[in-house]
Amino acid sequence: MAIAVVIVLVLIVIGLIIYNLSIHRKIQTFNNINQRINNLSIVQDFMSTVGERLSVDQKIQKINDILIEKYEIKYSTIVVFDGAEYTIKASNVDKKHWESLKALQDVEIFKDSISTATPKYVTVNSEGEKLPYQKMEFGRAKSAIFFPLYIDNVYFGYWIIESGTPHDFDNVDITILDIVKENIVSVLKNVVHQKTLEALSRTDKFTGLQSETYLYGEGKKVIDKYTMSTVCMYKITNLEEINNKFSRELGNKVLTEVANYLYQNISSEYIFVRYMGPKFAIVFSGVDINGVADFLNDKKEIIENMEITLEEQTETVVTTEKKRGRKKKPAIVKPVLNFAISTYYKGTGLEEVLKKLENYLDGAPLEESDINNI
Repeated sequence: MAIAVVIVLVLIVIGLIIYNLSIHRKIQTFNNINQRINNLSIVQDFMSTVGERLSVDQKIQKINDILIEKYEIKYSTIVVFDGAEYTIKASNVDKKHWESLKALQDVEIFKDSISTATPKYVTVNSEGEKLPYQKMEFGRAKSAIFFPLYIDNVYFGYWIIESGTPHDFDNVDITILDIVKENIVSVLKNVVHQKTLEALSRTDKFTGLQSETYLYGEGKKVIDKYTMSTVCMYKITNLEEINNKFSRELGNKVLTEVANYLYQNISSEYIFVRYMGPKFAIVFSGVDINGVADFLNDKKEIIENMEITLEEQTETVVTTEKKRGRKKKPAIVKPVLNFAISTYYKGTGLEEVLKKLENYLDGAPLEESDINNI
């Protein structure tokens, strides 16, 4: 009888152990699923940030703020190498510590991490110690994880998270944070293109207008406030003739006079750029194509009646007696414009619309001088 009781008790204990293991596995599975859901939510926040009308630096800072909030990280810093120097793009650490934080690539303990593209965890054992990269600070950070960042196998910076508690990251799943790091890289890869466009945008020295690349960076933030806009491109079709027959100086004046007139007669919400050579582009943000056509017809008539000339020049005449100057009659020209317009819808390719308009104007006969809806 006693043996039977013992056997029953043993079976009950075994059953409870199996049950507890089953519960543990379910909890672990739930935690893993929950972690994946949280990671997905953070990725969605990242992607939403990329699509916002913010500068590249503002986007990176917002991404860092998301990391701090969602993962409850004490300190988070993103450092990027721009080809010349390391720059802190986002951090919630006091600026007095930034010099040491943007020089971690020179710290011996992190060099191997960079060369092998693997994270590095460092911590102290007591309050009196400091981390290897700390110079003057003692109380701020007591543990840290360093993540080198690579885009297409090219090292371009690092992400470091820190805690004020020793061994605070001992039980952190590095693989999950490594996935977060890859998401950071993906976002940075997207905004690098935007940063390039922002850097490439230049002011045209003759007209004072921005160059074409402005449309795809800062300009697009304004354009995409609206679901639909009208894109216009015009070409001064007789500019080459003016340059060849008279002078490039006169041709440049034609460029500036036409651009200045249109610039002064359009809203500041519209984006006006020098596209290339004799071609200019105007994006009428949020405006219907029919209204634009009427406006351009009026302005085209005024522009093509402009008489543009250089200041009177003095011509030197040599005679047998002496040199003397006489007034040279200045050349007077009138610009001839050809316009093409099209509708742009938010979320579609602005560059494709512009290319279509450019191809049309370049292929149109020189004598054509209309407003064409493409």
